[in-house]
Amino acid sequence: MEFSEIKALTFDVLGTVVAHRDSLIREGRKLGRDKGIDVDWEKLADRWREHQGAALDEERKAGTGWTKSFVLYRRSLEHVLAEFGVTGLSAADIDEYNRTWERLDPWPDSVAGLTRMKKKFVIAAMSNANISMIVNGAKHAGLPWDTVLGSEIAKHYKPHPDVYLMAADYLGVAPGECLMVAAHNYDLVAAQECGYRAAFIDRGAPAHGAGDTEDLEPAGYFDLVAKDLVDLADQLGC
Repeated sequence: MEFSEIKALTFDVLGTVVAHRDSLIREGRKLGRDKGIDVDWEKLADRWREHQGAALDEERKAGTGWTKSFVLYRRSLEHVLAEFGVTGLSAADIDEYNRTWERLDPWPDSVAGLTRMKKKFVIAAMSNANISMIVNGAKHAGLPWDTVLGSEIAKHYKPHPDVYLMAADYLGVAPGECLMVAAHNYDLVAAQECGYRAAFIDRGAPAHGAGDTEDLEPAGYFDLVAKDLVDLADQLGC
C-alpha cells in the first residue's frame, strides 16, 4: 500500500477503539449488585448489542426518518431487560445504564495509537453512535479526535454509502485519500465500495461476544491488517 496518498483516517469507534462489551458487562454487574438483580450480565450485554444493531439496521432500511442512536439503544435496553425478566428498575436506573455508552473504556492501545497517527494524518471518529455519545465518550476515554463525523450528520446509518461519502466531503478529501479503520468487516467492505482504503483491526473473540462470528478475522481483501492501533501506527510509519 502506498501511504503517501492517504490524508485522513476514519475510525469506527464501538468495538474498534473502545471496549464496549467489557464496559457494558462491568456496569451491568454494578447495577445488579446495587439493585439486587441476579442475571447473566454477559449474555444480557451481548443480547443488547445484538438487538440495538438490528434496530439500527431496521431504521436504515425503513428510510422513514431519523432517530438518534442513543434513543434506539434505550428502546433496545428496555426490550432486553424485559426479555431477561429484569424488573424493579426505575426509568432513571435504565437511563443511567444506557449512559454507559458515553463512558466506554478504550482498548489499552487506543490512546497511544491514535496520538501517534494524529501527528501524520487527520483522524476522525466515524460511528453510528450520535455525536454527543462520541464526544462525551472521548472525554471519558481521553481519545484525541481531530473531528467527530458519522451517521448523525449523514442522517443514515452505516453501511449506507452516504455516511462514507459525507465524511470524505466534510474532510475535504477524495474517498481514495481516506483509510477506514474498523474491527468490523461489513464497515470496511462498505467503505471500500465508496472508494476508501481499508484497515482491519483484529480485536479477537472476547471483543465481539458469543453471537458474533463474522468479525473474528478479515473477510475480504483489505489494505492493512493490524493487531491493534499501535500496530497500525507502526505500519503507517507514524
